[in-house]
Amino acid sequence: MLQQYQRIMVAVDGSSESELAFKKAVNVAQRNDSELVLAHVIDTRAFQTVSSFDGMLAEQATEMAKQTLKDYEDYARKHQVTAVKTVIEYGSPKPIIAKQLPEDHDIDLIMIGATGLNAVERIFIGSVSEYVIRHAGCDVLVVRTDLENKLPEKDHTKA
Repeated sequence: MLQQYQRIMVAVDGSSESELAFKKAVNVAQRNDSELVLAHVIDTRAFQTVSSFDGMLAEQATEMAKQTLKDYEDYARKHQVTAVKTVIEYGSPKPIIAKQLPEDHDIDLIMIGATGLNAVERIFIGSVSEYVIRHAGCDVLVVRTDLENKLPEKDHTKA
């Protein structure tokens, strides 16, 4: 009997890496007739550097996340994924994606984009995908390629 995933979560953050993961997650959810959970975590640590916390920043981030998730949900539904749920959480993305959301939503597969960090950034802060691989209690699929299983063109202007 083939493994069939019931609830697939894909973490999206607006990066090209998460876009690849999202599109592949739609295909996997369609083939498995699974529920697709689209998750976005607003990293509240970014707001701690602002001396007087500006509620407008968090509100703007939330509105942008809602619109992005709505666009992703529409795309998934157009591609015959009937059960789609969107989730916005606030806090540190690593534990939320690896532990909290999978437990809260009974996730059996997490799909996540490969890190967009360079080698120095990975040394100092570590990637979310690396953390999720190490700490998740379910299967994790790290997506590196597009729908044709080709590596995306590299932007050579990045470090």
